[in-house]
Amino acid sequence: MISYIGKNRRAVNYLKTLYFDRPEWTPCTVGLMPATWMKYRQRLEEIVLAHPRIFPGYRRGDVDFDFPTLPNPLYELGNFVDCWGTVWENIERGLDSHPLGFPLADWSALEGYVPPDPLKEDSFGPRDWDQVRCSLEEARGRGDIAVGGGLQHGFMYMRLFYLRRFENLMLDMATDDPRLQTVIRMVENYNSAVIRKTLELGPEMMSFGDDLGLQRILPMGPALWRRYIKPSYARMFAACRADDIPIRLHTDGHVVEIIPDLIEVGVRLLNPQIRANGLDGLVKMAKSKVALHQDLDRQLFPFATPSEIEDHIGEVFEALYLPEGGLMLHAECEPDVSLENIEVICRTLEKICQPPLPG
Repeated sequence: MISYIGKNRRAVNYLKTLYFDRPEWTPCTVGLMPATWMKYRQRLEEIVLAHPRIFPGYRRGDVDFDFPTLPNPLYELGNFVDCWGTVWENIERGLDSHPLGFPLADWSALEGYVPPDPLKEDSFGPRDWDQVRCSLEEARGRGDIAVGGGLQHGFMYMRLFYLRRFENLMLDMATDDPRLQTVIRMVENYNSAVIRKTLELGPEMMSFGDDLGLQRILPMGPALWRRYIKPSYARMFAACRADDIPIRLHTDGHVVEIIPDLIEVGVRLLNPQIRANGLDGLVKMAKSKVALHQDLDRQLFPFATPSEIEDHIGEVFEALYLPEGGLMLHAECEPDVSLENIEVICRTLEKICQPPLPG
């Protein structure tokens, strides 16, 4: 268990939520994509400044609306090749890319394929372990939680189709192609080496992202997921479980049937989507069983009226809230969400979750 000693108020509240230890308030965040900042600029900044409970510590000018350097290389326009050889295309600066070149789409490429060195090669450049160490130390110094990770979003399941292409991967699983196990172990070994090295640097928590589901279903079904993906998750996360390091997992799409499996392999904080899994499904499979960093309905936000947004956030809170904790709320706003609706989201989260003013 992460000690509360030396942590700031917000970090303690986060940990109490994670551990079902009666937090002061329900943690809540609003994520603004770079493209959203690029579109709305000063008008968006005025909303952020008006809601310090949601954006504690933000000062005017903290964000350069032109983003000369983006936080993720895949948010830049153009084509890019990652350390695995996957080719990415971006058609909207400030939003994410999609893969269009798959180095192992043809099995004939497997024999001569050389995977990246996990200790030297990050997705789009060399690894800097000194920087990772400094970042963790700086977080502790601020009284924040020192969170490690070090793996690109889509680190396991998605990486398999970044290598093979989605349709090929589904056929590989359906036909039990023995070559698939070679690729799975290749990706798993890379990830495990990064996780082990990161743990040596002393994180208090680890965070990962892998979109396991589609809009309405788990793409390969629960049985094949448990056969091909779950064993890798269990082995990769074993070191975290052994050291009692909490794991946060972001996963978009429909995953409700495998939430018990994710808990079993070590996930302590789950970040699922509301629309893809259904509120009833999350109440049944997750409430009180795992802490939820619950993603609110970003597919609703562009089209909803203010009252519909208020009702949605209230409904999710009412269904998933426990006084013991275990619930955090998150709203991601893409550039198709109006400024009016972003303001309503912030105001409603403040009203329902009751975060304190900073300081």
